[in-house]
Amino acid sequence: MRAVVMERFGGPEVLELREVEDPVPGPGQVLVEVAYASITFVETQVRAGNAPPVMGRPELPRIPGNGVGGRVRQVGAGVDPGLAGATVVTTTGGAGGYAELALGRAEDAVVVPDGVALRDAVALLADGRTAVMLHRQAQVEPGEWVLVLAAGGGVGTLLVQLASGSGAKVIGAAGPGKGEQVTALGAVACVDYTRPGWEREVAGLTGGAGVDLVFDGVGGRAGAEAMSVVRPGGRARVYGMAGGAWTQPGDGVEVIAAAPPTAADMRAFTEEALARAAAGTLRPTVGQTHPLADAAKAHQAIEARATIGKTLLIP
Repeated sequence: MRAVVMERFGGPEVLELREVEDPVPGPGQVLVEVAYASITFVETQVRAGNAPPVMGRPELPRIPGNGVGGRVRQVGAGVDPGLAGATVVTTTGGAGGYAELALGRAEDAVVVPDGVALRDAVALLADGRTAVMLHRQAQVEPGEWVLVLAAGGGVGTLLVQLASGSGAKVIGAAGPGKGEQVTALGAVACVDYTRPGWEREVAGLTGGAGVDLVFDGVGGRAGAEAMSVVRPGGRARVYGMAGGAWTQPGDGVEVIAAAPPTAADMRAFTEEALARAAAGTLRPTVGQTHPLADAAKAHQAIEARATIGKTLLIP
């Protein structure tokens, strides 16, 4: 089969298309014919060798990719034979997704419900379960002012929909050219957070009161600026450090903490995201797709913040 292999850490150019042996499902595993593979921002960090310390450095060589969707070609020992031929989305255990065939644990495979396109289901696999989890943990209330950083990204576009669907007044913060898309998803406004003073725009939108809640998957300078507009007694759900450093809480701001989710939790969050999509209340934004051979270009675009919503690979 064809797969994207990295033998060293570095820039996008370390991702090379190769011919490798087909994987064989072991006990408890399924072999999926990959129709779409998910790319996440953290995968670009892993490739570059600067992933969050908690993740460590994976062994090389490796095939990146932690989420795929497609038809189950074969099942391993101990797996329900009825799963063969089903169209599923599944995690891969951290690697192996950027390929024509990928392995996943049978317990992680979720059958795509009727009415949900496979492309959308894959877009919701990592980002959808994350957004559903964050939204639940934050306990968004009707009428609250909610600020979503990176509102034009895969998780951000979903958080905008979930928070606005709960009756919150959502302000998106995104890069240039993404505002129209963010407001179309339910935000009352979107500010360009690459522009100096953007946080004052946010404060103005709330009448000077500040926001009740911020979802921060960015950190760095943007995260610190976002904290400055959270009202006293407000809260923050910090879940990423795309900006290079974790955001420190502001004075009087509650940082929402949560226990690490179990595998069963993550499956439940995935199922909820897909159920919402089937019901028409959650719509992923697939901004761009790339052939498998262009995995390096896809990583480069994500790192340059030149993408909208989710990026997928098509083997």
